[in-house]
Amino acid sequence: MHDNKIWIEHSGDSPLMATAIHAGHKVRRELLPLLALSDSDRAHEDDPYTDYLAKVVPTWLVPDHSRFEVDLNRPRDEAVYTSPEMAWGLHLWKEPPGEEMINRSLDEYDDFYAELRLLLDKLVAHFGHIVVFDLHAYNYRRAGPEGPPADPTGNPEVNVGTGTMIDRERCLPIIMRFISDLHAYDFLGRHLDVRENVKFKGRQLAGWIHQNYPDSICVLSVEFKKFYMDEWTNG
Repeated sequence: MHDNKIWIEHSGDSPLMATAIHAGHKVRRELLPLLALSDSDRAHEDDPYTDYLAKVVPTWLVPDHSRFEVDLNRPRDEAVYTSPEMAWGLHLWKEPPGEEMINRSLDEYDDFYAELRLLLDKLVAHFGHIVVFDLHAYNYRRAGPEGPPADPTGNPEVNVGTGTMIDRERCLPIIMRFISDLHAYDFLGRHLDVRENVKFKGRQLAGWIHQNYPDSICVLSVEFKKFYMDEWTNG
């Protein structure tokens, strides 16, 4: 494992763990002169405040570097964005990173997943079965700050992704309890719109965990619509 880790973490005594792998905004110094994206454009695709949510549980692993350096929720061969098609059509680079820079980013990817395995092995050895909250946030005003929001029909306030589960039936009581409890919560005098697999079903991190721990871990990939903030100002 390399010295320059791109995450912070905390270990606690609980069968609950959380990640917030798109909360980070830092970019490695050697990459900054190559980026065409402004700081605010990068921030628009971040998942702000999900790192605070992750730290509600005793064990958490939160990268503090940007998905534009390395995206930990993509397969390894897609983890470094090299074209606009990989990143919502955004013009990413004034000059594309060279092979050595890309390899350094992939080293970070490998180091993160190695650390994730260490944490999960420790928790599973101690508790037998654990739950991982894979926390994200998503934009719903892509028409611009003055444009209309996306149709709520296909954009729940909280999307619970379970599509990477190998055995959903095994995890079903956890899924139902989480959705029920979150929906029942009194949020400013009303109930949240919480639905399963409407907008997102989970991706690389959840799939990797389910593939490697099919009988001992249930991952809930939770996407919060950015209704709790202004997605264009991050305020």
